[in-house]
Amino acid sequence: MEKERAILERLERIDGLRRDDAPARVLFDEVRALLAEAEDWVREDEVPDRAARAVERTREALENAFATPRP
Repeated sequence: MEKERAILERLERIDGLRRDDAPARVLFDEVRALLAEAEDWVREDEVPDRAARAVERTREALENAFATPRP
């Protein structure tokens, strides 16, 4: 339950930063930290397949966001 609580708190923090128009770099750093926490959760606990797939899709999306050249 501790990992789940940490993930929810991180999501709330990200939502607050977004509402406050935080710089993109700050949001990305928080999303990366969230993803690391979620990956730990998936590795260490028995989680639904749906949750594990969501974590994997998020990892791929984040990697693609930085791999795509911007004009």
